Amino acid sequence: MKALVYTGPNRVEVQDIPVPEGRSGQAKVRMRYCGVCGTDIGIFAGKHPRAKAPLVLGHEFVGTIEEVRDGSGKFAPGDRVVAYPLISCGECQPCRTGHPHVCKTLKLIGIDRDGGMAGYAWIDENVLFKVPDTLSDEIAALVEPLAVIVRSLHQARFNLLDTTVVTGAGPIGVLTAIVLKHSGASRIVISDVDQARLDLCRSFGFETVNVAKDNLVEHIDATTDGEGVDIVFECSGVESAAAEMTRLARVGGTICMTGIHKAPRSVDLRDINFKEQILIGSRVYTKREFEMSVAYAETLAEDLAKVVTQTVPLSGAATVFDMIADPAVNAVKVLVDCEA
Repeated sequence: MKALVYTGPNRVEVQDIPVPEGRSGQAKVRMRYCGVCGTDIGIFAGKHPRAKAPLVLGHEFVGTIEEVRDGSGKFAPGDRVVAYPLISCGECQPCRTGHPHVCKTLKLIGIDRDGGMAGYAWIDENVLFKVPDTLSDEIAALVEPLAVIVRSLHQARFNLLDTTVVTGAGPIGVLTAIVLKHSGASRIVISDVDQARLDLCRSFGFETVNVAKDNLVEHIDATTDGEGVDIVFECSGVESAAAEMTRLARVGGTICMTGIHKAPRSVDLRDINFKEQILIGSRVYTKREFEMSVAYAETLAEDLAKVVTQTVPLSGAATVFDMIADPAVNAVKVLVDCEA
């Protein structure tokens, strides 16, 4: 079968590799689409501490079951499925106390073991979820990043009519804003340096600020009489956003770290004290939140479809990271067509 294989820093190859062997309790899934994630970009750059070459990339995938080996009867050949890709140890303190999604040795399909940018994969039956018949394969491939957002809103304790700022208009930032729109936010401001991405955001009706040209803090101050917003979702992972985020949130407001920063940042902790702000982290999602996202994707399908800006065939995916890095392409969310 064909697979997109990470072979070393800044190197991926489309290779013909054997179809893996399955074991009892697993399903053989013929892959349809797999999303390219920021984590995949980090792996490609050689910056992920756990990903080791050779590795089949991809943890945001949808496919069709072809075989179930000693299954429970819950799944059958022909079922379309998505997979909860987290692998927890089951023994550490978070796992023992009901928080396996933040396992001390958390692993993921597509990072710590071969993933879904391939013709086939054998996946444990107990992490599979059926895709509703009314949900297209392309939208189903967005269930995993959508679950990240569902978790983030839960962590932020979002309430109806909250005012919000989303820093960063990458896939996670845009999906955050879409979920906020459907959840009843009264104001959604999203910032970025990429005007093409901000133009996409404007098509959803979001208020945009190009921080390459305008000052986000000044904009929020001017439009809130200096009070700030209820919740800031930091989705960019960049140093400048970390420096500004406490100035964007109101007294008693919340800052939710949705994006993961790859290095220590300077944060004005005085604001956390003096404004009694809540600073909270968000990491991946629970299994229940992943399940919720399968159903929620149907509600958001029309908007989610606009986030997919490019689809590339698996046979030509060796250049997908170069394409994403090219500013002329204006890529937001890219899917790999595993059947092409």
